[in-house]
Amino acid sequence: MSIFIKVILALSLGVAAACAVAKSSPSITDISDLPPVATPETASPAAIGPQKAIFAGGCFWGVDAVFKHVKGVTKVTSGYSGGTKETADYETVSTGKTGHAESVEVTFDPAKVTYQQLLYVFFAVAHDPTELNYQGPDHGTQYRSAIFFTNDEQKKTAEDFIAAIDKSKTLSKPVVTQVVPFRAFYPAEDYHQNYLALHPDEPYIVYNDKPKVAALKEKFPNLYTEK
Repeated sequence: MSIFIKVILALSLGVAAACAVAKSSPSITDISDLPPVATPETASPAAIGPQKAIFAGGCFWGVDAVFKHVKGVTKVTSGYSGGTKETADYETVSTGKTGHAESVEVTFDPAKVTYQQLLYVFFAVAHDPTELNYQGPDHGTQYRSAIFFTNDEQKKTAEDFIAAIDKSKTLSKPVVTQVVPFRAFYPAEDYHQNYLALHPDEPYIVYNDKPKVAALKEKFPNLYTEK
């Protein structure tokens, strides 16, 4: 698989903050010269039944909002993955000592959108895959970049995708996204669900997350849907 992604990173200064507080302007990723991705119509019609993908890319509010606007995605849930059930609550996860990452569980129809298309969205729009254990103003291992694969096909697709990005040498730093086995996903508290839609004018959302949704619409118009 040959993938060449050119990314211009315009990074502003940030300080550590919980994802409930906006302390600075966000890091904005502007994607250029992205190779065409298949339209939903070219996804495999032979694929049967819903599938799930689990991604971690910083505060789950923005990642959740982005995937909710992808055609073929039927459900997105914010939650925690990587740790145990006993520590899967926001206050404990926020200590950065649980092994959990703030994650989203994406349920999608593989006949309408492919896993590889979801990877394009994840790497090019939803977060910055070169930031180690932080995203913009949010710092800690709970904000790490990770893909929790559910089968060998997802594992190979994700690893090949990352290898192709690094081989292209178009990013200023290597991809630090972990590709690790999925073990369990624990939904976050109700007040974290669908956060952007319920709090569209909150400063953190305006500065950090709305630009991601706008980038999805601009860069992947054939995958974008209003919901």
